Amino acid sequence: MNGKVMLLIDADNVSADVISQAVEKVLTEQGAIHVRRAYCTAESAQKNLALFKRHSIRPIVNLSAGKNSTDIALAVDALDLVLAERPQLVVIVSSDSDFAPLVIRLREKGCRVEGIGQQGKTGDETQAVYDAYTVLAHGKAKAAAKAAKTARPAKAERAPKAAKAAPAPPPPSPLPDDVQRILHAVPALLDGARLELGIAAERLRAAGLLAKSAPSTKLFKKHPQHFALSPEKQPNKVQFIGDAG
Repeated sequence: MNGKVMLLIDADNVSADVISQAVEKVLTEQGAIHVRRAYCTAESAQKNLALFKRHSIRPIVNLSAGKNSTDIALAVDALDLVLAERPQLVVIVSSDSDFAPLVIRLREKGCRVEGIGQQGKTGDETQAVYDAYTVLAHGKAKAAAKAAKTARPAKAERAPKAAKAAPAPPPPSPLPDDVQRILHAVPALLDGARLELGIAAERLRAAGLLAKSAPSTKLFKKHPQHFALSPEKQPNKVQFIGDAG
């Protein structure tokens, strides 16, 4: 196997928020997604155009009539891709149980098949057929982004209480605007864990903070008191270290 990862999305079946979470999850776990396709109607493609651009997802527009025509288009494409590319992993984003025959066939072709569905729309019979299955709650991605945006400034606004007999100590200095923008674009850094630079760079480009061909290391090196790169010689990971100054 060549280690390729394919993400095939039934975009008419899950919300845009769940699609975003699915891309983040697979990128975090696998480090890369080589094929990203979303199968949908023309109306859905237009509605989610910004989402598809942000995550570099290729929309496959289905113009055929019929209740299951989009599902059939995804299944046909999945078989063609697996036969041609021989991926190691195929991830199908859908809560639909109709993909069971496809999952079984792809597994027979030698690849692992995982599923991602939306909470409240996914039954047990859907989950059982996959090698692994994750249910995501709609709204979690927006909540995480909102929390990342407000967490740091709110912390800086809390000035310690002073005793009447002594002057109050100075409040902690807020994070620089550039650092706050980076954390808003890459909220996973707030956990303090080491994150792959490739994943961080993708989020920064999507947020317009990093040019297409520019390395993310330069951006992080501008704030050495807030971000640590490792290993030292050829860094491939970044960690948010707060205010080391």
